[in-house]
This record gives sequence, structure tokens and C-alpha cells, in this order.
Amino acid sequence: MSVVRLKPMQVDGHPVVGVEVALPKTNLLVITTEKGYIMCGALDVALLNEKLADRRVLAGRAVGVRTLEELLDAPLEMVTVEAEQLGIHAGTTGREALLHML
Repeated sequence: MSVVRLKPMQVDGHPVVGVEVALPKTNLLVITTEKGYIMCGALDVALLNEKLADRRVLAGRAVGVRTLEELLDAPLEMVTVEAEQLGIHAGTTGREALLHML
């Protein structure tokens, strides 16, 4: 059985929402603002950039993270085109990316 947990969080004093979905043998991790989000390695950035480009999704993916706190501190491995246009690039930390998304 999956367990979903919503966690109100702060990034440099700004409210964001963390979402954890506990699945068999893995966890899905997302931290979101009103404009965009960062997520664990399950995020398919290529799909967002190619098949869903018209949606202009503002998002980034970090791999190898196991907690929401790790997601904040991890460098993003890949970002959407929309994120790049906002100044978020591969290597930007999750925390820095979220600040751009506020």
C-alpha cells in the first residue's frame, strides 16, 4: 500500500510544499511552488520538453535523493526548457531552483 505525505516547508522564508509518495522499493519526492517544481529521478524531463512542450512546464530533476531535504540540497541533473529560460540549469541546487520559481 502506498503512503502519501504532504509536508509544508520553507525555502529561505518562502512557503513551498513537499510531497512524498512511499511506493514498494522506492519513494517519489516532489517540492513545489505555485509556478514549478523539482522532483526525484522519476521525473521524465525529456517527455516534458518534447511531447508536452506546449505546456511550458517549469521543472527540474535530481537523482540519487532519498528525502525532501536531500532534494533541496542536490544539484539538478536535468531541467526543462522553461526552467533554463528562467536561469535554472543542470547543476543548480534544488533550493536555488525553487527560489527562481517563486
